[in-house]
Amino acid sequence: MKGWLGKILRTGRVVEPAAGAPAAPLEPPAGVGGSLQVRHVDAGSCNGCEVEISGAFGPVYDAERYGARLVASPRHADALLVTGVVTRNMLEPLRNTVAATPLPRVVIACGDCAINRGVFADAYAVAGAVGEVVDVDVEIPGCPPSPDDIVTGLRTVTGK
Repeated sequence: MKGWLGKILRTGRVVEPAAGAPAAPLEPPAGVGGSLQVRHVDAGSCNGCEVEISGAFGPVYDAERYGARLVASPRHADALLVTGVVTRNMLEPLRNTVAATPLPRVVIACGDCAINRGVFADAYAVAGAVGEVVDVDVEIPGCPPSPDDIVTGLRTVTGK
């Protein structure tokens, strides 16, 4: 036990090396000086993107080191991270969540389903892709996108 503890203390925290900062396609929202408060909204996904989001905010990819942090309320958020197609049941709750997020805000569509309906394109319960329901500022493609892609997408907003 003593040897393992010493090894842990000598090794420290091991993470993948960060790539260079991506070009910011948009100006971060006003007041986002050092961090971006992100509210995740599942509009009707298969939970594949949610697994990858938890990996992106976990200790290996650690999205928080680039200034992105998950929050529990849209009223505390600067950005919405929306996953999945928008189902008919989630149409109004998504619009209400966007309306509850203070301006200026960024809406991020995460995953192919959120961007273009993915494999659920012709499903009977689908109201549309996220961009067909609310204005989308950033898209993170993939089915599901890797944690690295999610972190890169968030970095385009934070500029870090």
